[in-house]
Amino acid sequence: MAEAHRRHDLLDVEPGAWAAALAGRADLAEVPHVAAWVDDGRPVILRRSHPGEEVGLVPVGLPLPPRDGKRRIGLAHPPDAVRPRAPILLSEARVAYPPSWAPTIEALIALGEHHGLAPRPFGSLLWQSLTGLPYLSERSDLDLLWPVPGAIPLRLMEGIAAIEARAPMRLDGEILLPDGGGVNWRELHSIGPGGTVLVKHRDRLALREAAALLAGDPE
Repeated sequence: MAEAHRRHDLLDVEPGAWAAALAGRADLAEVPHVAAWVDDGRPVILRRSHPGEEVGLVPVGLPLPPRDGKRRIGLAHPPDAVRPRAPILLSEARVAYPPSWAPTIEALIALGEHHGLAPRPFGSLLWQSLTGLPYLSERSDLDLLWPVPGAIPLRLMEGIAAIEARAPMRLDGEILLPDGGGVNWRELHSIGPGGTVLVKHRDRLALREAAALLAGDPE
C-alpha cells in the first residue's frame, strides 16, 4: 500500500506551525539556523516517528551542517501544517558539488537516462543544494535515491557499481519502490535474485525476496 508521506519526502512547513513547535523546545533556542529555517525558505524531511510521539502528527527533521555540530533536529506537525515539495533531481544539483565529482555525476545521470530513471540526491549533497550551507567535505559520500516504477533492472545496479569503481567518492543510497519502501542498492546487488533483502518503510521494516523486488512484484 502506498504511503501518504514517504521516507525522504521533502515538506514545507507553515511558518506559524514552525514557530509554535519551537516555542515548546527551549533546547533549540540557541541552535544555529533552526529559528529562521522556514522563513529562509528551507524544507524539512520526513523522518520515522520516535516512541512516545503524538499519533497523527507528521514527524519531520533537518540536519545541521558539520560545522554546526551535525545535529539532527526532530519536530512534529499537524498534517495540515505541511505540504509536499518537489524533490531535487541529481541533474539539478550540479552547482553544489565539488568539480572533482563532475565526471561521476554525469555518468550517473546518463545511467539513469538509459534506464528511464531520474536519480535524486539525499544526504549532504541534497542539503547543500537546498540551503547553500556547507554540508559537503572531501570525505563525503554521494547518497542517491533511484525511484523505479516497477521492476528493478539488474543492469542499473551493475552500472552504479561500475561507476563507483572509478569514482572519487563512495556511492550509497537506495532504490525507491512504488509503495514508498527503499532497498539499499549495494545490498540488493550483492545478494542477487536468490536471497532476501531488507526494505525500509516510513513506519516499519520488511524482509523481501530479492527476486520479487527485481520483478516489481508488490508486497
